[in-house]
Amino acid sequence: MNFSYQLPAKLQSGLEQALAEWKSGGKLAKLWARDASLWTNDDESKWLGWLDIVERQQKDQAAFEELAADIQQAGFQYALLLGMGGSSLCPEVLAVTFGRQKGFPALHILDSTDPAQVAATEKAVDLKKTVVIVSSKSGSTLEPNILKQYFFQRMIDTVGADKAGQHFIAVTDPGSKMEQVAKADGFRHIFYGDPTIGGRFSALSNFGIVPAAVMGLDVKRFLAEAKKSVDAAKNSSLEENAAVLLGLILGLAHNSGQDKITYFTSPEIYDLGAWLEQLIAESTGKLGKGITPVDREHIGPPEVYGTDRVFAYVRLKGGDNAAQDKAVDALAAAGHPVVRFELESIYQLGAEFFTWEVATAVAGSVMQINTFNQPDVEAAKIETRRLTDEYEHSGKLPEREPFFSGDGLKLFADKKYAATLHGALGNSRVDVATYLRAHLNQIVADDYFATLAFIQMDAEYEKIIQAFRHKVRDRKKVATCLGFGPRFLHSTGQDYKGGPNTGVFLQITADHDADLAIPGQKYTFGIVIAAQAAGDLAVLEKRGRRALRVHLGKDVAGGLKKLSALIAEALL
Repeated sequence: MNFSYQLPAKLQSGLEQALAEWKSGGKLAKLWARDASLWTNDDESKWLGWLDIVERQQKDQAAFEELAADIQQAGFQYALLLGMGGSSLCPEVLAVTFGRQKGFPALHILDSTDPAQVAATEKAVDLKKTVVIVSSKSGSTLEPNILKQYFFQRMIDTVGADKAGQHFIAVTDPGSKMEQVAKADGFRHIFYGDPTIGGRFSALSNFGIVPAAVMGLDVKRFLAEAKKSVDAAKNSSLEENAAVLLGLILGLAHNSGQDKITYFTSPEIYDLGAWLEQLIAESTGKLGKGITPVDREHIGPPEVYGTDRVFAYVRLKGGDNAAQDKAVDALAAAGHPVVRFELESIYQLGAEFFTWEVATAVAGSVMQINTFNQPDVEAAKIETRRLTDEYEHSGKLPEREPFFSGDGLKLFADKKYAATLHGALGNSRVDVATYLRAHLNQIVADDYFATLAFIQMDAEYEKIIQAFRHKVRDRKKVATCLGFGPRFLHSTGQDYKGGPNTGVFLQITADHDADLAIPGQKYTFGIVIAAQAAGDLAVLEKRGRRALRVHLGKDVAGGLKKLSALIAEALL
């Protein structure tokens, strides 16, 4: 794995000064000594178990080989992972990048409460031939718990109560509620997490490696590549230490106003960005600071970008990279900071995971924050729990009235922001397009525009949103983000709420053509995702964010197309 960078003169000078400070302060040694003074002297030392997890996993290699053999011998054709955030994003990267391995089950990921998404995932597998991995560190996270309830009952219906447990594997921290459930329900296996490793740093722990073994990856090779990155981060001189250099660049760039990181990858490894989003946003977005990750923006010419970005290019050697190479070169030539990695094979993703984990920890040190907490994720969870509890008691969710309806769409915002938008209309006609124009005109230089879609993560829907996010980028010259709810709540949601107030948010919700009941609960999946959307919007509003909700109704595709056309009109 090769690393290089091209920086403008001011950032290069800052990097050289930071390297000198790291040398004189013995800061690399402090990192590996788990010295909390490298950050804020809070509880950071309790969250650094990921530093030696690769070596510990290598010692447990036989356990992963036994798991793979068991799955293969049992003849499972499908593996379904139920999780959120750090429990699901690394496995998703592995599933998308490596694909199905011969003789092993195809790995599917479900990290949504959207009823259409749940139903589509169930349809994509044959439960009789499926092993289900329930992945939850705390064992108390809402989404994995209700997904487990649903699929365990469906498995009972399919194979019988006496056999259902043998189709399930738990990955959870010792002593968690999920451990108790797994034992009571006779799960096939229970694998344990490390309580000293936070979810977003858990890729190389059992939360990433157990799914890798189940899907038949060469775990020994994967960990060996990761170990090379560990050794390099620990023993290389600072001038050659890719992980530390990357972290210093990101932290210094943030402190000078270049607080967005946009990454491009070779097509074969495009899903890496989904994992990077959580690692960076949840680690750095707090106390009004934050590095905002920008994933799946198509690369453009230098003139469509502002001056607030760092660009990261992760390139797979031997791929069809010529056009992207040229475009990245143009960004560097225009004076933008560019960092580059080249991977020899997709198995070097293990090394990439560890390098970015160290870099994120180092960036947090430069930013003078606790890299390992996530206070604003909890705020959205609490609001969602309040709403679902209210539904359990009253049988309905609190209703909000739209401040405007038209073109089959409904618009929602708090009173203050709705008044701001109305005041911005001036003498314009009053319709959805002019309200969208007023919303988009709130964007100023160095802001970002984020679409938060609480709908099924469907390729057609994503294509429509991708089209209008790029129109916003090109017209406003700002970074744009796209998150599907509720998964982004466990990822970029931390930065959106706890980071700087530079986001302009468009939340998208819809009615459900069909809903799904959750065994043991009064609320349904449709109620849960509605509560999550409402909770997310409420917290954004409490934090004074510029947030507009657009409700599509039942025709999601038609509503999105209408919204896209109106945004195009609003940008004229």
